[in-house]
Formats: sequence, C-alpha cells, structure tokens
Amino acid sequence: MQKRMNEQELLLSFKQAMTESHIFVCYQPKMNYATGRMIGAEALMRWKHPEFGLQYPSDFIPVLEKNGLLPEADLAVLEMVCRFQRKCLDENIPVVPISFNMSRYDILQHNYVGRIEQIRQKYQIPVRFLHVEITESSAIGGAELVIDVLKQLHCLGYTVEMDDFGSGYSSLNILKDLEVDVIKLDMRFLSKGKTGRGGAILSSVVQMSKWLDTPVIAEGVETIEQADYMKSIGCSYIQGYLFSKPITEEEFIQKLKQVDHEPVQPAINLIETMDAGKFWNPSSLETLIFNHYVGGAAIFSYQKDTGNVQVLRVNEKYMKELGMNMCEKDILNSHPWEQMDEQNHKIYENTLLRAIQSNDEESCDTWRVVCSKICGEDRICIRNSLRMIGRAGEQYIFYTLVQNITAEKKRFEAISDSERKFRFAAEQANIYAWEYTVATKQMRPCYRCMRDLGLPPLLENYPEPAIELGIIPPDYAEMYRDWHRQIAEGVETLEAIIPLTVGRVPFHVRYTTEFDENHKPLKAYASATMVVDDDNQIPETEN
Repeated sequence: MQKRMNEQELLLSFKQAMTESHIFVCYQPKMNYATGRMIGAEALMRWKHPEFGLQYPSDFIPVLEKNGLLPEADLAVLEMVCRFQRKCLDENIPVVPISFNMSRYDILQHNYVGRIEQIRQKYQIPVRFLHVEITESSAIGGAELVIDVLKQLHCLGYTVEMDDFGSGYSSLNILKDLEVDVIKLDMRFLSKGKTGRGGAILSSVVQMSKWLDTPVIAEGVETIEQADYMKSIGCSYIQGYLFSKPITEEEFIQKLKQVDHEPVQPAINLIETMDAGKFWNPSSLETLIFNHYVGGAAIFSYQKDTGNVQVLRVNEKYMKELGMNMCEKDILNSHPWEQMDEQNHKIYENTLLRAIQSNDEESCDTWRVVCSKICGEDRICIRNSLRMIGRAGEQYIFYTLVQNITAEKKRFEAISDSERKFRFAAEQANIYAWEYTVATKQMRPCYRCMRDLGLPPLLENYPEPAIELGIIPPDYAEMYRDWHRQIAEGVETLEAIIPLTVGRVPFHVRYTTEFDENHKPLKAYASATMVVDDDNQIPETEN
C-alpha cells in the first residue's frame, strides 16, 4: 500500500529509515543534447517506508528541515554517493561527476564542509567526481556565509552548481556575489511557452552566463520542443524526464555502461592574449583603455551557424566615428547586416571567418547606410580591424577598431573616373592623420605617417620634431607653431594648404579641437590630404 505519512509518523520513522536504508538515492542523468553524451548526474534523496510505501520529497523534506534533521540526511546521501563512486572505480564502471545537494540548513551547520571532506576522503573519491549543488534560496539573507562556504569548497577543489536559478527574487544580485561554476536553470520560465517573457529571460541568462565563463544546465526538460529551444539559444546541457527520470543505482549503472560520456566544457574559451571577461569590469585596465585610450571600438558576438551579429558594447569614440549623432542605445539596438548591401555583407563576414581561422587581426573596408533620428540617412565607409577574443561553440566574440574613411574613399572615387585617374589615385591619394594632446604636447601619428615618414609611435614637444625633420618647411615653421598656440588657446578648427617634406608636396592640412565639459582644449585631431588639381597635376604652392 502507499500512504502519505504525517509529520509525526515521518519523525518516528526517520532513525529506522537511516539505519535500514529506507532513505536511499536515485540518480538523474545530465546530458549534452547536441551530442547525446552524458555529462554527469544528480543524486536525489528518496524514502520508501516498508509499510506505507514511497513518500514524496515535497512531503518529507520540509519535515526534516523543520526539525533540524536535513543535514544528517544530506550527509547520508553524500556517503551513499561516495560508496557508489567507489564501487564504480573499483569495478571499472565508467564514472561521471555526481552532484549532491547542500541546503541552507546544511550551510548553517558548523564545519559542514569539513564533514563533507571527511566522507570523500574516507572513500578516496577524486574531488572532480563530486559536485555540490546549492539552491539560489540558500543565499537569501545569508550571502556572506554562503560566500565563505563556497570559498572553502573551491579551495578543496569542488565544483559548485547553483540549483533552481531564477526561482528566487534576487537571482542577478546573488549571481553577482556568488562565484558558482555551473548554473542550473529553472525550466518553469517556459511554463507559458517559449514565446513569452520567460523565453526571453532564459535566452538572456544563457548569453550572460557565457560572459561569466559559466556553463548552463536546463533542469526539468520534459519535451523535445523545450530541448530544441534551449539548444537554439546556446544551452545544450539538459536534465529532465525527456532523457531519464530519476533511476535506481542498478539502472544508472546500466546507463553508465551504455551511454558515451563527456566532460562539461567552459561556457566560453577566451583568447590568451586578451581577457574578454575584463571588458565587463568597470574598474579594469581593459575597460579604461577601451573607453579612453583607443579609437572607435566595439565588442560584438557573431553566431557562425546562423550568421547573426549582435553589438554588445561600444565606446564614445565609436559613436563619433559614425558621425551621425547616434547614441549608444541606437547602436546596440541596430542590426549591422541591415546596414550593408549584399556585397559589403559578404566582405565583412568573410573577414570574420578569416579572423577565426588565423586567430589574428584581420581588416576590411565596408560601406554601410546608417540612419539616425537627428541626421537622417547617410552612406559611410568604415575601416574595420577585427580580432576574435573568445568563442563558445559556434558563437564568437570579436573586438573591433573602426575608422571612418568616407572622405578618403569619396575622394578616391571622385578621381577614378578614368583608368589614368584611377592609377594616379592608387599611387598618390593618401590621407595622413595624427592626434595631438594639448597639455603634454605629444603627437601620435597614424600607421601611414610611421611607414612613409619614418616617425616613431610618439613624438614629444610637438611640433618641433616635425620642423626639425623637415616635414614642415622652414618658411612655414612659425605659422605651424602659431597654429598649436591657437589650439591651446581654444580655436576650434584650422586649415590651410601647406607644402610638406623636402619635396614641398602640397597637402590640405586640417586641425579639429576636442574640448572638455569646461570647454578647455584636450586634443586636436589632424589630417593631411594631398592636393591634386583637375588635370591630376600637383599644383605649385606659394610661400
């Protein structure tokens, strides 16, 4: 017979249940839906009374919690798991990591982690074969204690999984504070269908977990539709009745022998030369450089199998390079492929694929149509320097530096009406650019300046080095010095045709000053464009 036992009957039966194995363990496999391989299992406590039959965990666990008996029961479960793992190791049965639960009542116990370790050492189980599951609710109201327990577990080498993520009220805040190794998502998010808000939240959590370098397991998966959806948003690890209900030790051994196994892989593999995760730390050096010292830059994700691109982060100079008075929100909500025609889309995506293959920086120039509420629509050309900084399956994370070269490209196109003009433009039409810091008088030249003029990456006490090297002719030296004095005094723009180098080649030189919030000049951005007349002749200049 099966009868639901009341609280008094459960308490009176508990000691006997512990000594006579009425409380036992069932195992529910965790699977990789993409490969069909097993990645581990969860140990689940069960209670079968000899007279009243199987008792539901939802009935007896609250009674054990209320009466302070759950820690003893949880340690008994751990001992059963270790005994099982020892049997598998001794009998050459395939071994996978098995997770056991640690409740908030366990965490409150003195030296509970020490007792866990004593049991593991008793059976000499490698720590990699035991995972600890804590529930999200365990941290509510006692985060500092949980953080300390997690540190102890990590020092001993345990992998910690957060169970039932999303079932509480402070999920994101808890995830920020607790350094868990695996997130187990509560599939109740999909109780109203994947098209509702729950599906959107699941997708966001999966994407966020990749940046936390944290694998995600979807728990409670019961249908192929749910599994397919989770796989489509980047979560292939699942646990639930679709693959297996909780099964006995004997049944689990058969599955271990029949199903291939694989380890859980990190959510994202970061390229060694750049720690992409630090771009999300507001105080990191990477963020400081990203925001203030580099040119226009962005971080975006590229899904290779679908071709989807999503902009994740941009700096202020990126928005200035676009030159359309677009705000960060406009850019993050934009769809990059919609801005490009088929040809430019292909050029850009092929560059992404080259960067994946080479694991190095790759560049391309692409035209795009950009729309803004303020400036309307414009067609601009962007030079993109792309580098892959991380990957997660078919998703790749890229860092890109951008430069708006529309003026250069339009000039190039304007003098390319004939084959003769095209050849001349290819040889002659260059734009040189540099950045001048007003307070320090430091000049940073572009790559072409360094390549063609032999300049170092940084020139001190500018403009004197340009005058000494003969880039600025002696008869223009005082005028050029006066320009920099005017910039320091706050002039916004300066431009003139100046013959440069000993060959006195005329260039249209232009300076634009950048100011701080007090209208104090910070930097000046300069360019020099070669002057060519309608007959493709370099005009004579006057002193």
